[in-house]
Amino acid sequence: MRRYYFVSDDLDDLSSIEKELEDRGISTPQIHVLSMDDAGLQQHHLNDVAPLMRKDVFRTTGKAAVFGFLSAVLVIFFAVFSGATESIGWIPFVLLALIVMGLITWEGGMWGIQEPNIHFKRFQEALDKGKHVLYVEVSKGKQETLLKEVASRHQKLQAAGSEPSSNNLLIGAENSAHRFAKWAP
Repeated sequence: MRRYYFVSDDLDDLSSIEKELEDRGISTPQIHVLSMDDAGLQQHHLNDVAPLMRKDVFRTTGKAAVFGFLSAVLVIFFAVFSGATESIGWIPFVLLALIVMGLITWEGGMWGIQEPNIHFKRFQEALDKGKHVLYVEVSKGKQETLLKEVASRHQKLQAAGSEPSSNNLLIGAENSAHRFAKWAP
């Protein structure tokens, strides 16, 4: 999959683009609008970016978890090579290793919640000016061609780049949940 970004200052136009894409087979979980105008997104029934996804929590937590794991390994190595486990035992060092790993991972999450998502940082200036960012995740081939065709018909929409996306499983799960919700009583 590939994620395509577009910038616009017209929510009405973005609403019609989203509807047009959905009518032509691109599912709602593939289309998102990032904006500072949450009320406007809700009023136009646009699929907005979840508040947690606007922040860099997942990436920084993952990095911190790796650092926390390495720190926990250092605690265990210290316990083994210092010989302290013979007099004190293993339990305090294992608990200390788990606590160190947990605290470092938690701190990484706290750090990430203060930062905008790394994928959206480049759009911060446009967002501050009241513009909106549409991003669409499409598979290569038919969906990609369809997106380019729809985007070319909307003059207010400015292409803002693309990048690889690894959200296939997440989008598939959202589509399945949506189909189930329609089917279930």
